[in-house]
Amino acid sequence: RLRPILMTTATTVLGLLPMSLGLGDGAEIRTPMAITVVAGLISSTLLTLVIIPTVYSLLDRSK
Repeated sequence: RLRPILMTTATTVLGLLPMSLGLGDGAEIRTPMAITVVAGLISSTLLTLVIIPTVYSLLDRSK
């Protein structure tokens, strides 16, 4: 389960990398959206794979 999640996130982030760097025509319009999407993907992946399972295991241990 881990590999498909990481591969999907990595390919999407790498695909958005040229747009987030501001390459090409009209980049000043697309760059903020690309940066937002990349940051959201990275943060949601970390939240899903690290933070939520850690909090769950800490709360489940107390029962």
